Amino acid sequence: MAAARSPVRSEDHAGPLRRAGRAVGRALHLPFTGTARGIRKATHAHGAGESGLGKLIELHAVNGAGDVMITVALASTVFFSVPTDEARGRVALYLAITMAPFTLLAPVIGPLLDRVPHGRRAAMAGAMGTRAVLAIMMSGAVATGGIELYPAALGVLVASKAYGVVRSAVVPRLLPPDFSLVKANSRVTLAGLLATGIAAPVGAGLQTIGPGWPLYGACALFLLGVFWALRMPPKVDSAKGERRAHLLAHDEPPEEPRARGRASGGGRGRTRGARKPGLRTVGPSVLHGLAANAAQRMLSGFLIFFLAFLLREHPLSGQSAAVSLGIVGVAAGVGNACGTAAGSLLRDRGHGPEVIIATMISAVLGTAICTAVFFGGVMVAVLGAVAGTTQALSKLSLDALIQRDVPEAVRTSAFARSETALQMAWVVGGAIGIALPLNGTLGMSVAAAILALGALLAVRGLLTEARRRPNPEKRPKTRVA
Repeated sequence: MAAARSPVRSEDHAGPLRRAGRAVGRALHLPFTGTARGIRKATHAHGAGESGLGKLIELHAVNGAGDVMITVALASTVFFSVPTDEARGRVALYLAITMAPFTLLAPVIGPLLDRVPHGRRAAMAGAMGTRAVLAIMMSGAVATGGIELYPAALGVLVASKAYGVVRSAVVPRLLPPDFSLVKANSRVTLAGLLATGIAAPVGAGLQTIGPGWPLYGACALFLLGVFWALRMPPKVDSAKGERRAHLLAHDEPPEEPRARGRASGGGRGRTRGARKPGLRTVGPSVLHGLAANAAQRMLSGFLIFFLAFLLREHPLSGQSAAVSLGIVGVAAGVGNACGTAAGSLLRDRGHGPEVIIATMISAVLGTAICTAVFFGGVMVAVLGAVAGTTQALSKLSLDALIQRDVPEAVRTSAFARSETALQMAWVVGGAIGIALPLNGTLGMSVAAAILALGALLAVRGLLTEARRRPNPEKRPKTRVA
């Protein structure tokens, strides 16, 4: 009888142990699964999960985290590890080898991607996979900062911008019902900013292990991005009804198409003679908005490079160079996140995109002028925050203009063209920032001049177009979830 009861006693003892083990496992697993479920719930809210937008939001978060880890590795090698004069030379070399060729390649990215509209998932996966391979290649050279690092950095830059162009073209295909494009872009952009804020300290921590470790982390993230990009909904690759858009329209006189039609004997001549779709053909609002956004994107590139060297040489009062850069960087990041989050609220309340863009560039211009006149650490941080906020709101409003004014047949291509133009403006601003002497008042005066030129080209036209359009309060409103 004792022998018969002993298995029962062992099972009784094993049962509580198993239950305790499972409880401990759940306790350890819960923070990760709970966080994952919370993120999935947020990214898939309001129909974004059913439409596929939630998957794009998550993919963009992975993209932002991977890019910032590469940035941490490059900044530590090119900028922080050497004296200021040598760092300036290295950054100038970086610009010459990466940014200068990119200005030639950027206009080609959009047209090339136009030729593969049915392969957008593959294009995004290819951009992720390319950066994964290049991150591993750079891990061997990042410790020495050798010349072979720079061509790989150029490849990373081109692949990153190619992903951005494709992502802009994909968003209109994934809009949930009753969901504005400005709100969709706000969610996607905000996810990237949050992921960047989380990944930056992680990358800095990996940097303490070794100079190549942030690149290993970036490689892992981009490989995950390859998998997620290929799992995007098939409708991402749909190009039904799309045509290529041009920044400038190639219009022909009205009588020329008719003459061609008569000469060729009918409709085929009229089709060939029809004007090519372009942003100018849909009204001046988009072009004015693009000019204002280009000025603000140029300001962004200028401030990144100019303030990096200025604050390293002349840090904020009582702070080290690294802390000074961190304060301005955090201010700009918080401003960008606030502007992105506020974009849909402004849109939903009926504010016209033209008025928002005109207000934003005027606000940042006034801040830049005040920073030039009363130059100091506080004003520099304020300018960074204001520039981040206004750039985010202006970009979301430009997206809304393209959605509103550009026909659906050419809308995705128009996004690609406008994004390429803004990326080129950032490159030009960065080149100006690296070339200027390290004089704060002079630099902020140049920043104000860049914005003044953009305001001169855009504000009057934007406000004129806003007055011509019907009052938003009198138009039927679409409920936004």
